[in-house]
Amino acid sequence: MKLNTKRTILIGFAFMSICAFWQFYDNEIPKILKYSFNLGETLTGVVMALDNVLALFLLPVFGTVSDGTETRFGKRMPYIVVGTILSTILLTILITVARPSGSLALFVGVLLLLLISMGIYRSPAVSLMPDLTPAPCRSSANAVINLMGTIGGIYILVMIKVLLKEADDPARTNYIPLMLSLVLFMLISIAVVFFAIKENRIKEEIHKEGGLHSLGDTFDDEKDAECLKNKELFEEGSVTKKMPQEVKRSLIFLLASVFLWFTAYNAVTTAFSRFVGEVWDLHDNAYATCLLVATIAATLSYVPIALVSSKIGRKKTILIGISIMAASYVITGLYPHFSPSINIFFALVGIGWAAINVNSYPMVVEMSKAGDIGKFTGTYYTFSMAAQVFTPIFSGFLLEHVSYRTLFPYAFIFSALAFCTMLMVKHGDVKPPKKERIIENFDVDD
Repeated sequence: MKLNTKRTILIGFAFMSICAFWQFYDNEIPKILKYSFNLGETLTGVVMALDNVLALFLLPVFGTVSDGTETRFGKRMPYIVVGTILSTILLTILITVARPSGSLALFVGVLLLLLISMGIYRSPAVSLMPDLTPAPCRSSANAVINLMGTIGGIYILVMIKVLLKEADDPARTNYIPLMLSLVLFMLISIAVVFFAIKENRIKEEIHKEGGLHSLGDTFDDEKDAECLKNKELFEEGSVTKKMPQEVKRSLIFLLASVFLWFTAYNAVTTAFSRFVGEVWDLHDNAYATCLLVATIAATLSYVPIALVSSKIGRKKTILIGISIMAASYVITGLYPHFSPSINIFFALVGIGWAAINVNSYPMVVEMSKAGDIGKFTGTYYTFSMAAQVFTPIFSGFLLEHVSYRTLFPYAFIFSALAFCTMLMVKHGDVKPPKKERIIENFDVDD
């Protein structure tokens, strides 16, 4: 059974729209809070943490609710369409009404509704791929989805460079062109998904072809049958077996590492758009170039990193990635003024982050029991989201009450702590097999 690449790309338009929105949210909302509403860094961090707090509740809720939904449009599509329409309406109100009003309460209230509307379709959009992709093809399909998400993020960074021109007073910056480009991008993306992807019909087609190949499905070839046999044997021998104490210890240290490196990385991605103006006196959204370089470098490094991991193992690759990021944070923080050479270190940050992301989630899965993969996946995301709730607030407090110069030392310290906890991980480190298709190297869970 082969991956239907065209269909997967079309499904990926939903995730592309999501990533475009979050790229805008992470980079521009903190600036609006600071310059339009004179909000301190600590309170800005609190507001920026709202999306992750809501995600802890909304993602499982709407994922579960959509599981039990049956309509002529499918189970996921109603939530994707309604969530997108509400999000674009609220985003328009946020920029054209709430921001000019000067009322912080109105702005935060509309923002909260916007985040809830994004939560409505985030899980259903992500769930659409495994719903419509046979299990043996999901690794390649997830790689395509991630590439589509990257395109969404790159699109917004480019639009920030092209459309967002800062005024002498940052509070007077005109966000309407950028907002319109994002709204149109989201609506067009979801229109593509709605008109091109017919959930119920595709499910019927896959069923006729042999099903999604979950446990109990009929496998068409000997290789798939052997995979199923091995999975069943693995589950028989381990589902009822309690996790050994030494494996649990490794899992705890790995999850602690996840928390720590997300704490470091998210602090930089959330505060960098303000850092460049306050410390380097860099305006006209030049920060977007650095983040664009990091994103492209990460994307280009997925295949080489996968090859390195297959040679030296996941743990060593992660440690190398953390080291690269930590060193880049230190060197970048030493620059008194902006220089184009800083882009080199942001490229290294992107490479280091890719090295971590390619390997960390698979290590968690390796340590989990076959029957508990879902539970440990949820635990993994709980730790990553907890970091993204904590770090905007704590780093924001330091930026406000100590100095903006604390940003990169902060990121270095938490990266160094992640390196130390990662050294204590003794399990889950296998050399992943070489991917059969190049596209599978982009299969990243982050």
